[in-house]
Amino acid sequence: MKIDLARVEDAAKELYVRALKALPPDVKLGFERLAAAESDAGAKRMLGTMVRNIAVAEQTDNLLCQDTGIPVYNVWIGRDVQVDGLGLKEAIRRGCARATREHPFRSSVVHPTTRVNEQTSTGRGIPVINIDFAPEESLVIEMIPKGSGSENNSWLRMAVPAEGVDAIKTFVVDCVLEAGGKTCPPTIVGVGVGGTADLCVHLAKIAATRPLGSRCEDPEGAKLEAALSEAVNLLGVGPQGLGGDSTAFAVHVETAATHITMNPVAVNMQCHSARRARATLRATGVEYGF
Repeated sequence: MKIDLARVEDAAKELYVRALKALPPDVKLGFERLAAAESDAGAKRMLGTMVRNIAVAEQTDNLLCQDTGIPVYNVWIGRDVQVDGLGLKEAIRRGCARATREHPFRSSVVHPTTRVNEQTSTGRGIPVINIDFAPEESLVIEMIPKGSGSENNSWLRMAVPAEGVDAIKTFVVDCVLEAGGKTCPPTIVGVGVGGTADLCVHLAKIAATRPLGSRCEDPEGAKLEAALSEAVNLLGVGPQGLGGDSTAFAVHVETAATHITMNPVAVNMQCHSARRARATLRATGVEYGF
């Protein structure tokens, strides 16, 4: 299958719009689960208000949040798929800029030192485009707008093996406490363990943006997820940091092998508006979903 880059550009534009305006079903189910288990009356009311805000935004075709975020595109190139790699990146960048100009959205992207905003949600190195490979004969593009409220709450610690797993757990709990209400909880707490410093932070981002209900493929990572999800929701941060049981939808963990003398751990959070959208390009057409 040969990929038409015009289709990629159109999909990149459409995905940005969809991600900003429709919340994935797994996140809505996450709200229902938290509300059913919440013991604090004020927190339960807050969750209800957040759910109503989401419904109003979708019913009126408005943005779920005014922060259009840093645009992140994850791409999976399938087996026997022919595509110009450089052209693919350029098409995604054009589609991202078109979404911002044509709708229009607020561009949240500026130069890091001059703070100049090109009003296109693009800039040097942005959008972030991650490319991987998959067995199916298709091209999959996932779009995640990562808002600053969650992205500002990111941490890396280069732990040492002698500190053991307890160092990982303590670091995650400390990070959630430090974030408090700044991440607009309930959150998805993404945790990366292992690898190099940069890989560890990337793993935390992957974990934070995984669908709710998914599990770490590493059995030891899955054990950490269960233990940390329980621990985080005992901290009392609650929805919007106002107290309650519902601090996080879940803690997600991703792991990688690392060096014998180190054990890096990173935390990256996703806010309650855990936005994402996905397009699957096949020979027969384009399918949109989450």
